[in-house]
Amino acid sequence: MNKFLQNSCILALSLLAGQVMAAVSADQAAQLGTTLTPLGAQKEANADGSIPAWTGGLPKDAGAVAANGFLANPFAGEKPLLVITAANAAEYRDKLTDGQMAMFKRYPDSYRIPVYPSHRTATVPAAIQEAARKSALQVEEVNGGDGLANFAQSGYYAFPIPKNGVEVLWNHVTRYLGGNYSRSYIQVTPQVNGAYTPVRFLEEQVYPEQVADFPADKKGSILYLVKQRVTAPARLAGTAVLAHETLNQITEPRLAWIYNAGQRRVRRAPQVAYDGPGTASDGLRTADNLDMFNGAPDRYDWKLVGKKELYIPYNSYALESPALKYDDIIKAGHINPEHTRYELHRVWEVVATLKSGSRHIYSKRHMYLDEDTWQIAEVDHYDGRGQLWRVAEGHALYNYQQQTSYLAVEALYDLMSSRYLALGMRNQEPSTTTFGVEAKYFDFTPAALRTDGLR
Repeated sequence: MNKFLQNSCILALSLLAGQVMAAVSADQAAQLGTTLTPLGAQKEANADGSIPAWTGGLPKDAGAVAANGFLANPFAGEKPLLVITAANAAEYRDKLTDGQMAMFKRYPDSYRIPVYPSHRTATVPAAIQEAARKSALQVEEVNGGDGLANFAQSGYYAFPIPKNGVEVLWNHVTRYLGGNYSRSYIQVTPQVNGAYTPVRFLEEQVYPEQVADFPADKKGSILYLVKQRVTAPARLAGTAVLAHETLNQITEPRLAWIYNAGQRRVRRAPQVAYDGPGTASDGLRTADNLDMFNGAPDRYDWKLVGKKELYIPYNSYALESPALKYDDIIKAGHINPEHTRYELHRVWEVVATLKSGSRHIYSKRHMYLDEDTWQIAEVDHYDGRGQLWRVAEGHALYNYQQQTSYLAVEALYDLMSSRYLALGMRNQEPSTTTFGVEAKYFDFTPAALRTDGLR
């Protein structure tokens, strides 16, 4: 081989390496389910046992399940080990986020963190565990983590043994949510005095492998299809949004459409991404704030700091109880801490910094993800001046019947306006999330969106 050809090959290989990062080795993947949990968490307890060892999660019969899907609280009899307030927060500073400390400062008389015994409740079905193992062996980053390669064959948990920050994020984005589901839920944006008007959403989310007539040529590029419709109050009712979430939003940006009830027209909606305004959010969240973070990661540099132990919202069964009214939860300044539950857990710590030349209202996002579920638990959002602006808390629980984790409430606190947004509440809905819904591809097309808006 002549020197010119040799150098050309070396250059080509280096460029290819910059586009696609290799998956882990077979020896590394073999740790899943052995020294690590099937999803890549540490199995062992922490040094003093305050975080227990993972022993398989809650069994499917851990509690009674009502006909409408609401779960009994397996830990209803437990009392807090301690309650952190503004007066004693400094004692626990090493296990609190900057955002939590800011909330104590902003609401010293009312915000508190009740800490309960830690329980590692979560697992996923055996088929999803096997999907995570396949992902570890074959899924690769594309363009530095902007997209995924070889993901369609596995479908969940892109990088259960992550090597960097963007891979940790992708595990949140690709985590198992129970398969096809539908739900109604409430979003509120209380005024400073706590007054609010509930906005009701109907939401359906489905996955290519669970849609019988899903086009074969799209299966390798679509992560899921989601449709939301506002049904109340009357002034907002009829607005509907449809999105096809792609696996590489750089080469194929998210496809989104919106039906405007006033105009009775369906339009493409590129604003349903990044820092576009969240639906009916009164300017208190961005499109990518939903689910703590969603969408393309390309506008940020993602730094993996490592793991740490934090008090995070966990096993929030009480907060989803149908015995509660929305008025019981929504209070001035923040949700009612009488119904929250925090536990000590290991989290992955990731810092996202806005890239030079990129645009977003958040210049930095400091994230903490639960190691057992890859669900984002806490996010501190910073404005363009570098000041802490919004604090997000995801109040998670584990559906032991369906073997999936989700959020009872997502709360996003605006420290500057003293207002907040809370979404996902289902306490007064006729039923909680319904899993296993059948879906047709046509129902998730723009042609069907106008009909949904008119219902």
